[in-house]
Amino acid sequence: MPKMKTHQATVKRFKLTKNNKIQKRRTGQDHFNARQDGNSRRKKRRDMSGDNTLAKTIKTLMPYK
Repeated sequence: MPKMKTHQATVKRFKLTKNNKIQKRRTGQDHFNARQDGNSRRKKRRDMSGDNTLAKTIKTLMPYK
């Protein structure tokens, strides 16, 4: 059986932590941020934990982790 290839779009969007939790970037960071208040702009700087329902699928697309 050949090795499974890594899905590069998934690798660019998600990151696995040391305890195999999924982290991803928050949405809506690119533009139109000047009209938002400071709290929401600050929140967008941090990564957020990924969805647990898709965790198994995401981990299979990133086989090297």
